[in-house]
Amino acid sequence: MKNPDAVRHKELGEFLKTRRARLLPEQVGLPSGSRRRTAGLRREEVAQLARVSVDWYTRLEQGRDINVSAHFLEELAKVLKLSSSERRHLFLLARQQMPFEKTDNPSKVSPALQKFLNHQDPNPAYVTNLKWDFVAWNQAACKVFGDYNTMSELERNSLWRAFTSPYMRKLLGDDWEAHAQRRLAQFRAGYGRYIDEPWWAEMIDKLTKESEEFREWWLRHDVLDTPEGRKVLHHPQVGELVLGHLSFQVSDAPDLIVTVHMSETEETLKKLWQLLH
Repeated sequence: MKNPDAVRHKELGEFLKTRRARLLPEQVGLPSGSRRRTAGLRREEVAQLARVSVDWYTRLEQGRDINVSAHFLEELAKVLKLSSSERRHLFLLARQQMPFEKTDNPSKVSPALQKFLNHQDPNPAYVTNLKWDFVAWNQAACKVFGDYNTMSELERNSLWRAFTSPYMRKLLGDDWEAHAQRRLAQFRAGYGRYIDEPWWAEMIDKLTKESEEFREWWLRHDVLDTPEGRKVLHHPQVGELVLGHLSFQVSDAPDLIVTVHMSETEETLKKLWQLLH
């Protein structure tokens, strides 16, 4: 039986060779120079750009048993111009914890995803980002949870609504406290990823001033990154709604979470259709 570590090292070396071979010198700011016998960058050029010795990098490509740091892998990913998927693959092969990747536009929703949300009617469906902002929704979500189209940017944050919206308190009834504590714990899980970004500190400061419950519960340091389950809502127009829950990441936009609330009873389904007409 083959040694799993040896297979992993060999796979890492082969992967680096193929990524190196597809790049031209001018793509990384090097002169093209004379004609090359093989396509792509030379090992010494990659080593130079990644600021390591040629011998060390050569042994890495040869599949030798070499420990690499996350910092070096990050540099290598930049040098080889790896995509998000390739970068993730590189870190997995090297058995290193991958630093969190910040996308250029984590709140952008594709037309296909918006179409998917629309097709979930009469079940409320929406998309949130890591800050728990609602960034897309369907008509049913507006009818049940409030019209996101008319809300300010701050009001379209799920944590802010949980602690400051009288409508949400009435809608959730006896389940409000559990919902607010869960959302706070989920928010803190995201905060751990972006603790150095000003937005998070500003939101925490606003909620600390606005909500006594938030001030008390924030000090507990509860962390939760799992979704909530069944909801029993008390809608002002149609009464009780019993909704199940499904959440999943968007494969090509992992900072976005799709949530669909599904009717658990025939009576709830009828009421949801009633709200839409």
